[in-house]
Amino acid sequence: MKLITERKIDELGRIVLPSEIRSKLGITSKSTIGIFEDNGNIVLKKTEPSCKLCGSTNQVNENFSLCAECIAKVKQS
Repeated sequence: MKLITERKIDELGRIVLPSEIRSKLGITSKSTIGIFEDNGNIVLKKTEPSCKLCGSTNQVNENFSLCAECIAKVKQS
C-alpha cells in the first residue's frame, strides 16, 4: 500500500480528502465512501450508492436512496 498524504483528524473526527485524490477517483459531494477495518488498518473505498429497500445498485436516485424499481412500487402503493 502506498502512502499518498497524511491528514490530521479534527475535533469531530473528520478528515479531508485532498482534491487531487477526489478528482482522480471521481469522488464528488454526492459520492458514497465505505469505511472498512482490516487487521487494525482503516480502509476507505468508493462505493456505489445502493437502494435502502432492496440493496440494488442499479438506477439509484441519490435524493431518495431508492432504485427506480422500488420508487415505482412505492408509487403504486
